[in-house]
Amino acid sequence: MLARIIDAHPDFDPRAWLDELPPMDAFGALVFQVIGQQLSVQATRRILDRLTATSEGRMPTPTDLLAADPATLRAAGLSQHKIETLRTLASRFADGSIRSKQLRKMSDQDIEALLTAIAGIGPWTVHGMLIIAFSRPDVVLPGDLALRNVIRQTYHLDHLPSEDEVVRIAEPWRPYRGLATAHLFQAAFDRPGRDR
Repeated sequence: MLARIIDAHPDFDPRAWLDELPPMDAFGALVFQVIGQQLSVQATRRILDRLTATSEGRMPTPTDLLAADPATLRAAGLSQHKIETLRTLASRFADGSIRSKQLRKMSDQDIEALLTAIAGIGPWTVHGMLIIAFSRPDVVLPGDLALRNVIRQTYHLDHLPSEDEVVRIAEPWRPYRGLATAHLFQAAFDRPGRDR
């Protein structure tokens, strides 16, 4: 199934979509992922655009987020819960208890354990950061609704696969589950009638 999608996109660049976004380090990628929790791609981009407008077009730093008036963050479209998550995350980066260099040297599993200890950060958020900031090749996003939908269509399932089913389906893609996921997202993008 996946081979047909890959063959249909011989020049596919799995990171090309990032060219449309501000550059992101680990902190910025986590901010992006928190913004996108439970939101469509379009809604996430609107909030991101409003948030980066408050920091001269770039992703906010931990210091920026800690200094920002919560009313400004709410006006950008962030919920109170997401503001609290981002401020906690920013404080951990600002005080050095979490550092990008430290994260880069850690295993995917250890990074997930460290970051999901913060309220409001779950595996989906961490997995997205691993792909965006660190280009980790073997990361899959089983909780991503868009991925679950494209797997349902690609594999002709009569139901939306659960997160556990996505993990099982993705097992043969090792050690390139991230690349396979990117191809599936491209297939979703190419699908006629998708929301644009």
